Amino acid sequence: MTAESDAAIAANRFGLGARPGELAIVGTDARGWLKSQLHAGAPAVTADGLQSTAQILTGAEPILAERRAAQRARADAATSEDSAVATLAMRLPQYLRPIYLTECRARWRAALDSGRPLVERLVHFWSNHFAVSVDKQAVLGIAGSFEREAIRPHVLGRFHDLLLAVESHPAMLLYLDNQQSVGPNSALARRAAGRGRTLGLNENLAREILELHTLGVDGGYTQTEVTSFARVLTGWSLGGGKGPLASGTVGTFEFRSLVHEPGAQTVLGRRYDEGDQAQGLAVLADLATAPATAHHIATKLARHFIADEPPPDAVARIARAFERSGGDLPTVYAALIDTPQAWDGSTSKFKTPQDYLLSIGRGLDLPPENEPRVMGAFELLGQRPFAPGSPAGWPDRSSDWDGASELMKRIELSDAVAQKLGDRRAAVQLAPQLLGATLTAATRQSITRAASPSQALALLLTAPEFMRR
Repeated sequence: MTAESDAAIAANRFGLGARPGELAIVGTDARGWLKSQLHAGAPAVTADGLQSTAQILTGAEPILAERRAAQRARADAATSEDSAVATLAMRLPQYLRPIYLTECRARWRAALDSGRPLVERLVHFWSNHFAVSVDKQAVLGIAGSFEREAIRPHVLGRFHDLLLAVESHPAMLLYLDNQQSVGPNSALARRAAGRGRTLGLNENLAREILELHTLGVDGGYTQTEVTSFARVLTGWSLGGGKGPLASGTVGTFEFRSLVHEPGAQTVLGRRYDEGDQAQGLAVLADLATAPATAHHIATKLARHFIADEPPPDAVARIARAFERSGGDLPTVYAALIDTPQAWDGSTSKFKTPQDYLLSIGRGLDLPPENEPRVMGAFELLGQRPFAPGSPAGWPDRSSDWDGASELMKRIELSDAVAQKLGDRRAAVQLAPQLLGATLTAATRQSITRAASPSQALALLLTAPEFMRR
């Protein structure tokens, strides 16, 4: 491989798509350029209107209280009239959706403007690994703040700290309903039983931590471990509430001992003594450094950065770095960067819609006024921000994104962009700046022979080497 090829791989496979002039900045030391991005914390996202999770959920409280009051009034009146309740039900999404859009635009602009695109890609990678989805209204307004508060600050730290921040964040707790999980022998469950009510254990958070966040589906756990771990995680909730159960600050983590299952629990063969929140912290600490976790994370990183079917020796190399460093993420990323297969000259990874749109935005230097249209483009291509639809996150294989219908949508989008910008963006000059040594003779020739500037730009944006990374 040549230095020119390495520069294109660094900017387009490890980064978010080259900006004009970026390949020259990468220069002849592509690996050094990437590793230099790992020496400081992830840049914060700043934009007018961004709020903390606590602020957002505090703002939602009066709306929820009013809706609950209307529901009680309807029940007391024993009437089927629900127009007032329906009207109030609309107020919550009306409050949350502008917050969601503000977060999406801030995220988009941060990715476009970043001079450390590897770090931004890693933020997106971990956000998808620890996925929450705005399809669930409870997290519509806080998916963005979840990424800013739990993922971004820890993406260049230890996996253990990232894991703890994620699992204790209100967005994850609400998304997986852990605030509803009650230990069967907890004080609250016993109180409810005395009144003829049964409160149940919710296993969602425990299952997804084991299956998706740490060990992986083949990580050696059983349903027994899921249930035991779910008991450990009872009490992991968020502040607020009403009446005698109210405690803590709205929108922040709150451990509720009233619902925690008492007694020791055994998870993956290890006994964890009763210890309220400390019991869960101990389990997470062990999961964070487990060999199965190292292999699972290494596999996902290799799939994302190298190939849909990760080379086993590449996975092993990354996993060893994870284990030996105790989950120090910059060490893990450095091992990934040093993996020979990561520098294969073939553009083996088909860009997801998010990758594709970001590479267009960076390559064409789209101005801020384009951002409302960009949100529509995400919808059109099928990857609405923070909306994977399940805790498994968005898929990361070409076969999930390269169907005929999906390709036609990209062609139509590229044509629309080219029609608007074609006479202000010279594709002949842009192509080598964005694609470097991966630019093929066939693409160069088709751009040169285009009948118009807009056609030339459309050909660049739909070239196979632009569609892949």
